[in-house]
Amino acid sequence: MEHCEYGECRGWCSVEILVQKYGGSSLATLERVHHVARRVAAAHATGRSVVVVVSARGNATDELIRLADETDPRRPERELDQLMASGECASAALLAIALHRLGVPAVSLAGPQSGVLATGRYGSGVITAVATDRMVRLLDQGNVVVVAGFQGVNSVGDIVTLGRGGSDTTAVAVAAELRAGQCEIYTDVDGIYTADPRVLPGSRRLASVDLAVMAEMAFAGAKVLHPRAVELAAMERLVLHVRGTFAADDGTVISGGGDMKVLETRGVVVAVAHDPDVARVLVHSRGSRKDLASDVLAVFARLTIPVDLVARSGPYEDEFRMGFTVAEHHVPALLPELDRALAALGGSVAVEENVGKLSLVGMGLLNRPEYTARLLAALSAAGIFTSWISTSQLRTSVTVPRHRLLDAVHIAHREFGLDQPGRGADEPSTTYVESENR
Repeated sequence: MEHCEYGECRGWCSVEILVQKYGGSSLATLERVHHVARRVAAAHATGRSVVVVVSARGNATDELIRLADETDPRRPERELDQLMASGECASAALLAIALHRLGVPAVSLAGPQSGVLATGRYGSGVITAVATDRMVRLLDQGNVVVVAGFQGVNSVGDIVTLGRGGSDTTAVAVAAELRAGQCEIYTDVDGIYTADPRVLPGSRRLASVDLAVMAEMAFAGAKVLHPRAVELAAMERLVLHVRGTFAADDGTVISGGGDMKVLETRGVVVAVAHDPDVARVLVHSRGSRKDLASDVLAVFARLTIPVDLVARSGPYEDEFRMGFTVAEHHVPALLPELDRALAALGGSVAVEENVGKLSLVGMGLLNRPEYTARLLAALSAAGIFTSWISTSQLRTSVTVPRHRLLDAVHIAHREFGLDQPGRGADEPSTTYVESENR
């Protein structure tokens, strides 16, 4: 065992083990599968032991869900997990075959075969442990191990999928259990940017980002990494390296150093994140003095659905109100459960779905309310109405009309100087000065 080259890992680690993860777009065609195989073969040729975690190819998961819905919209969740897991298994087997073609010994493993243990509901499982004995044995024999991500096996032997972004979480969990030197995440974007480069071509790639900041970016809507994967990496003090599958750039190193210099900016704001998959949920009860907050949040806990931008009032004068944002794709599962929990308590639920969430991510935002003021002023000057607001040390989020969300991204990115290399967010832009003088 040696110290990791980054100096940020969880104590002693094996720099001889490399874990790579490839997303669905990286494997969408057979040509891309062969490209990834050549990348993996090159890493294996250096003498390191290589584990590769893969997602389902292209839109395979969406196609499997469509087929299940057409077969029976009320399909059992267990069977849907069995079906969806097959997409990652196919990717793993295809990549192993492509590696064999290059003369590289490789073995593909489904979730249960790879020792990934999970618990929780079908469709949103949580990894509890990774039994690495078989992986280590195969690595010692000189094989590349290709693991089907997004899945684990529960205590009764059933496959449980891990929800959106589950392959990221699989890769981080495997790297942590193997005490790997690093975990490389390969995507169609060559690193972490100051905003989504697919939406804002003028955004800039960051050479390094703090893990805590990256966790906020991911939760706020940045699509490159899943929030649970980043949280796990932070807990395990594991270094992540995000790189482009089809690019030669160095990408972005994500570590837990906590030093402001890794934020690559003189200012406080590091990036702008946006999330169109948002719904606002309002809970209202009249005629009962009972505090319903615990009942409401218990539903989220039972469904393992994260909640954001929480606001509440009461109970007073026989009235209780509570509001929060959730991912819109969770609403179909959430709404019946909330209705059921509140029916006996005299409560009602209303959902507004035409909203999006815009977030500033950085350091020290809670101590600097002027940043929230600047954001609101810049959006107001452009005629963009903001409603709910939440601020922490690492993130300031607002909800805006969904049809203006991308406009808001452009405005915020420009307002805080993120489109100008070397410009710090502490310097107000012309937009802000003009809005102050109106």
